[in-house]
Amino acid sequence: MLIGFSIALPGKFLTLPNMLNILRQTAMISVAAVGMVFAITAGQIDLSTGGITALSALVTALVLQKAPAGIGILAGLLVGLIGGALNGFILTKGRIPAFIVTLGTSSIYSGLARAITNLEAVSITNETYNHYFGSGDIGKIPTLFIWTIIIVALGQYVYKKTSFGRDVLSVGGNAAAAKYSGINVDKVKFICMVICAVTASFAGILYAGRMHGARYTLGENDNMNIIAAVVIGGTSFSGGKGTVFGSLLGSLVIGMLNNGLLMLGLSVNAQMVARGIVILAAVLLSLREKTSD
Repeated sequence: MLIGFSIALPGKFLTLPNMLNILRQTAMISVAAVGMVFAITAGQIDLSTGGITALSALVTALVLQKAPAGIGILAGLLVGLIGGALNGFILTKGRIPAFIVTLGTSSIYSGLARAITNLEAVSITNETYNHYFGSGDIGKIPTLFIWTIIIVALGQYVYKKTSFGRDVLSVGGNAAAAKYSGINVDKVKFICMVICAVTASFAGILYAGRMHGARYTLGENDNMNIIAAVVIGGTSFSGGKGTVFGSLLGSLVIGMLNNGLLMLGLSVNAQMVARGIVILAAVLLSLREKTSD
């Protein structure tokens, strides 16, 4: 894709300013995708990430009007913690599929995001916050991309180097076998849903910094992009197989696709069609690999 757009858009696509712009645009998707890797690997899915992103951004912006940046960030993360705990509790105690649970809670979180400010935008005037959690740069590197690397590295470590990461893979691969081997399956699923929601809330915090404010619309169309990034990156929808670093590459693929199609002058409709084709191709490849195994 990088080579194709570079040839189709000589001197426009493969330039440092445009590459940095893609990194900024994809940062929030990349961060939220880290948590989604844990959820999908464990055989679950979270459709409430968009609502949590918007609600976290608004709560952060509201708190920042009266409190220091650190308090605002903690408040935004608390939204994700509570939202993920609610998702996980209903999932494990109610024995309801994650798809249904998060479809319902997504509506709740999105409704709360609309209600707390009565559909009004909330501005952020804290320049330090806006710089380090949004539109600033450290040298030539966008702070948004620095946060992306930190979250991806942390997620990769937990996923690959800890006993919890191994438990997630076991639960997604075969929940019954994992249970018989002594793994608390419900606990693993619960924690995965919390991780997914917390990364979505951190994406909302970054959205607020980049936009110097928050609106209830932030993240509302991100669900498909997040799931697409995870699947394109190599995580299997069947569970039991995934890669955090791959989700970053998947997010960059989506970012390059959107950016390149926009520079070619194609409409939003055409971008949606192309994105859908890429997602279907990735899922088909994943299913073929699963069958061959």
